[in-house]
Amino acid sequence: MIYDVIIIGSGPAGLAAGIYAQRAELNTLIIEKNPMSGGQIINTYEVDNYPGLPGISGFELAEKFRTHCDGLGAQFVTGDVTKFEVVDGVKKITLDNNEEYEAKSVIIATGAAYRKLGVDGELQLSGMGVSYCATCDGAFFRNKTTVVVGGGDVAVEDAIFLARLCKKVYVVHRRHEFRAAKTLCNRLMSMENVEIIWDSVVDKIEGKDLVEAVQITNRETKEQRRIETNGVFIAVGNLPNSDVYKGVVAMDEAGYIVANEDCETNVPGIYAAGDIRTKPLKQIITAAADGANAITAVEKYLNELA
Repeated sequence: MIYDVIIIGSGPAGLAAGIYAQRAELNTLIIEKNPMSGGQIINTYEVDNYPGLPGISGFELAEKFRTHCDGLGAQFVTGDVTKFEVVDGVKKITLDNNEEYEAKSVIIATGAAYRKLGVDGELQLSGMGVSYCATCDGAFFRNKTTVVVGGGDVAVEDAIFLARLCKKVYVVHRRHEFRAAKTLCNRLMSMENVEIIWDSVVDKIEGKDLVEAVQITNRETKEQRRIETNGVFIAVGNLPNSDVYKGVVAMDEAGYIVANEDCETNVPGIYAAGDIRTKPLKQIITAAADGANAITAVEKYLNELA
């Protein structure tokens, strides 16, 4: 079978594309890496900027997206894409279970993964006090001390969430001001159990079986400091999940797929939607909009093929 469109990824972009594809009565397949749909939003404690649903949890929002898709009869398979190629205009996809699928068009909506610090102790203590998701693991640190590394929206949101649970929260940021939204920054600054350590980087995470401390250095003064902590939450950005598509579609230096507002790449019939593509604002609402735009572009492409 050659599908009209295969959607790779089941985050907000992929699920929105699935909804629009089903409504357009396209022969569609959605490939998701994990059996739980939603992408990174399932790890978000509270979503307060999705119109009409203030305060909804990321998990609940993802569930709503998937339920909508299921209700329209969307077809899902689970697997990790290991090979992607275009042969005579047909897009061929191979999964890690050796299953192969073909389509006239493909929407890549694989999102991004957590960026690592790359310091001693990070990998060794991952899952033993080192975490990349405060809403996933924060409950384990109730009434304890934690360190958050980063200065963007996610880092500040994580620190706010942890401050509600933890005895003490340190925020280590390499600059002297946050990149996060001002409302988030103001909320964090008002919390008495939060200490912000500016102009500093983590050099090492210490611990044997569990995290015990972090070593940091002030980038301006070169002063070093050791902070005893039970957990380290790293929120320093994301890396696009695009490796398997290198050499097939154009990407920027960071590995994000170059695509226009219609989600069109440089290869006819291949589209990029959501956090995987180059764009200034990466949010749930823009990812969902990408999914809708991508299907509109797919319909136009398929009509031209007919």
